[in-house]
Amino acid sequence: MERQGRSTLVDLYFERRAELVRFFTLRLRSAAAAEDLVQDIYVRLASAEVDAEVRNPVSYLYRLGSNLMLDRLRGERRSAARDAAWRQTHRTELGGAEVAEEPDAVQAMAARQRLAAVVTAIAALSPQTQRVFRMHKFEGLSHSEVAAALGISRSAVEKHMIAALRHLSETLP
Repeated sequence: MERQGRSTLVDLYFERRAELVRFFTLRLRSAAAAEDLVQDIYVRLASAEVDAEVRNPVSYLYRLGSNLMLDRLRGERRSAARDAAWRQTHRTELGGAEVAEEPDAVQAMAARQRLAAVVTAIAALSPQTQRVFRMHKFEGLSHSEVAAALGISRSAVEKHMIAALRHLSETLP
């Protein structure tokens, strides 16, 4: 048979598109997956130059689709295995039962309320006490480092921290 150019195969694709969709729908058991696969066939045909002689263009279309289908199935299988392995390594069991690692809605709401209370309590402190508290507790600086950064004595930093902690313990439940 004469050499088939890209345009001849694309024309054949359009003639046989419905048949290809039916064929791959039966194989994949999904019309949406078959439509995607048939679209991939078109993309391959439209973007590649076919230099080799194609003896049976119809068979070529089905073989191209079958190869793409197998590639997709292998990829899905690899992805499923990778995901299963990840889930297996990132799960928590307690007494033989799987436990969700994320807090439930009640716990999340309680945590938000506690955080709001802490923010409000810190906001009630004097600006200097707030700075000292934040630098020491949130930024992890030592009392000496806070003192040097703010240009105050270490004793003043300790007094600010005592005042902040006393206020928080009186204010927070």
